[in-house]
Parts: sequence; structure tokens; C-alpha cells
Amino acid sequence: MKQFILFSFLFINFLAILFFYIDKRRATKGNYRISEKTLLTLCAVGGSVGGFIAMQLFRHKTQKRSFLLPFYLIVSLQIAIGIYIGAKYNNLI
Repeated sequence: MKQFILFSFLFINFLAILFFYIDKRRATKGNYRISEKTLLTLCAVGGSVGGFIAMQLFRHKTQKRSFLLPFYLIVSLQIAIGIYIGAKYNNLI
């Protein structure tokens, strides 16, 4: 079970980094973009670490407040849920 959770975490964060990279490339070339909704959904389902790394690495979406507010709300909720689960089920994993 631990290996599945780890693999899932790594996979979704890899996808988030990849999607942010593709969107940044498309933005610089003026091509069709990946929607912010898609990027935020990837972050919401577990890819927020990858999303944050990609934002810093590619300097993408770091100044856009309409993206940052929901992004940091998602991160805050994930942290709160993690603390709750950790406190309630500290021997789960």
C-alpha cells in the first residue's frame, strides 16, 4: 500500500510539472494553452508539490493573482487535511 501511495504521489506530481512546462512553452510561442482549471485540478488531486516546483523552475504563473489565490487555497486545504489525518490516524502508514 505504501508503494502504491508513493508511486501515485510521484506520478501526479510528474504530470503537474509536465503540464506546467507544456503550458509555459505554449505561452512563449503564442500557441493554444492548457487551461488554468486543468492546472489547478492537477494540483488539487495531489500535484501541488509538482505545481509549486514547476512554478518556481519555469517562472510560470508566479505573478498571476487569479491563479495564485486558488492554488494556495488548495495547498492550505491539503495541509489541513494532512494534519487532520495525521492526528487521527497517526499509525495509518
